[in-house]
Amino acid sequence: MWLETDRAFAPVDRDDNLDRIAGGNETEVYRTDDARFVVKLKHELGCSMPEALRQARQMRVAAERYAECLGPRHSIPSYYLLSRDSEDKVQVLVVQPFLRNARALFDVDYKNLSKAERHEIASELRHIIKRSLRYFWRSGSMPDLYGRTASSKSDRTKNKSIWQLPRRLWSFLVRRNLLQAHNLMLTDDPQQRVVLIDYDFVRRGPLYRLTYFGVRLLLFLRDHAVILAMEKSGNVPGR
Repeated sequence: MWLETDRAFAPVDRDDNLDRIAGGNETEVYRTDDARFVVKLKHELGCSMPEALRQARQMRVAAERYAECLGPRHSIPSYYLLSRDSEDKVQVLVVQPFLRNARALFDVDYKNLSKAERHEIASELRHIIKRSLRYFWRSGSMPDLYGRTASSKSDRTKNKSIWQLPRRLWSFLVRRNLLQAHNLMLTDDPQQRVVLIDYDFVRRGPLYRLTYFGVRLLLFLRDHAVILAMEKSGNVPGR
């Protein structure tokens, strides 16, 4: 975690300084000073006002559809703001409630959970898979339940290089499963919900989307087996 300064934060912060708490394949994630909200920013998408407005509308529609796909139990609201950054580009800020005492599934130690807790998580994930599949057959799309992380902007740039392609494919096909997801968080409230926090859509062309979602459908079969193993013993294959 470190402090980052950018004029783009002005709508949500008085001094334009926010704590960076995480990063993904395209996004930097920050927390407001009062710890009430997270702010997500895709620095590479900075552009003109008309283009940023188009992007914001597109992102909002996708988020609303994915939230409807998973239902209120497994989703959180997203709000969209346009702001000019320190390089005079217009950015889309995504603002979401900060989930206190919630953990990414990647950080959950399943062996230390009770059998009842493991069963509840397994039920939540099976329900999320079911709703995602139902939405896919209806729309040809589904939310990204897995996610990736990057420790910094330079780390993200490195991960996108062609030399990292074998490692990315290995991670996507083998190491990443729903029990090790970064985009799904386990809340610490009495309901102990599994909640999606990332509502990005696939920005590539039709062929890429067809291949990507086709592989995701096959990985769901793998995920069912992994979830069953965790539910019975607390072991997560591949971890």
